[in-house]
Amino acid sequence: MDLEALKYPIGHFKLPETVTDRQRIGFINDIRHLPTLVEIAVQHMDEYQLQTPYRPGGWTVAQVVHHLVDSHMNAVTRFKLALTEDNPVIKPYGEAAWAELPDVTSTPINVSVTLLHALHTRWANLLEALSDEQLARTFVHPANQYTYKLRESLANYAWHGKHHLAHIVNLKESKGW
Repeated sequence: MDLEALKYPIGHFKLPETVTDRQRIGFINDIRHLPTLVEIAVQHMDEYQLQTPYRPGGWTVAQVVHHLVDSHMNAVTRFKLALTEDNPVIKPYGEAAWAELPDVTSTPINVSVTLLHALHTRWANLLEALSDEQLARTFVHPANQYTYKLRESLANYAWHGKHHLAHIVNLKESKGW
């Protein structure tokens, strides 16, 4: 498998021109069920396997799991800011630097899996309650000065979870684990 396929096992994110109600339900379900799929993917992995990068120069499986929590905590915060403020400018974070912090390097992944379950339950409950008007609310990402609608962000984070889950699953398949 080439490096691009290892980096983007389900392809790059493509923003749909419109997000239908049916797609919205699917994206919310993707978010709701991701923690269970991650838990199943890592449940029989030993420490060696958890410390194996999913690609040359990539994060380890453990870092991927911890990153999902870090990223999705930021996502929930972005949603809540957009729902309670007028087009806020969000605060980006250095995901590569966060992946090297002591909480990532010394915390067992079961802690992040548990946190992912709790976070995604709250997030999915919030998402299910949003009206079309609320999903049209926006935030600005200062890195690219792009204004994101929550509906678009929902699609992106549903993809993001599946993207990183595929890193883990594909690594396990390639190694015969």
